[in-house]
Amino acid sequence: MYRALLYKEWIKSRWYLAAALVVLLAFSTYAMVRLYRALAMMGAGHIWEVMVMRHAVFVEQMEYLPLLAGLLLAVVQFAPEMHRKCLKLTLHLPLSALRTTGMMLSFGVAALALLFGASFAVIVASASPVLARELVAQIVGMLLPWYAAGWAAYLFAAWVILEPTWRRRLVNILMSVLLLRIFFLAPVPCAYAGFLPFLTGVALLASLLVWLSVVRFTAGKQD
Repeated sequence: MYRALLYKEWIKSRWYLAAALVVLLAFSTYAMVRLYRALAMMGAGHIWEVMVMRHAVFVEQMEYLPLLAGLLLAVVQFAPEMHRKCLKLTLHLPLSALRTTGMMLSFGVAALALLFGASFAVIVASASPVLARELVAQIVGMLLPWYAAGWAAYLFAAWVILEPTWRRRLVNILMSVLLLRIFFLAPVPCAYAGFLPFLTGVALLASLLVWLSVVRFTAGKQD
C-alpha cells in the first residue's frame, strides 16, 4: 500500500520534478560560471577580497528558486487532489489519514531534498577547487536558509491547498507569507548560522499545520 501511494505521487509529479531539476542545475551552473569568469578577469585575490569585504557570494540569483520549487511541488501534488475531489478517496485507503498524509508529504520533502542536494553538490564541487574553505562556507551559509525556505514553502502551500474553506485558507496564506519572510530577512552570508534550528522548527511546525487542514477536511468542513 505504501509503495502504491508513493508511486501515485511519483506519477503526478515526475515531469515537474524533472523540469525543476533542470532549472536548479542550470542556475547553479550559471552561478559557478559567473564565479569562474570573475576569477579569470580579476584574479583570485580580488575575488576573495570582494567576498570577504562586500559579502559577495555569486549565488544571489538562486535566492527564491528553492522557495518557488517547493511551492510549485505542493501545487502539483495537492491541487489536483482537491480540484478533482480525489482527496477524500485517498484518505479512505486502508491506512489512517495521518499515515496517508505523512507519506504524501514525505515524498515531497524527499523529492525536494534530492533537488536541493543536486544543486548544492554542483555549487560546492565547483567552488571548492578555487576558493578557500572559509569562502565556500560563506556560500553554503547563504544557501542553507534558502533551501530551508523551499521545504517550508512546500509544507505551508500544502497546508493552504488542503484547507477546505476559503475563509481559513486566506488566513493560512497570510500566516504563511509572514513566516516565510523570516527566511529572507538577513542578506549577509552566515547571518542565520545560529538561527537555522529555529528555521527548521518553522518547517516542522508547517508539517503539523497540514494535519490540521486534513482533520478539518475529513470532518466535512466546507464553504
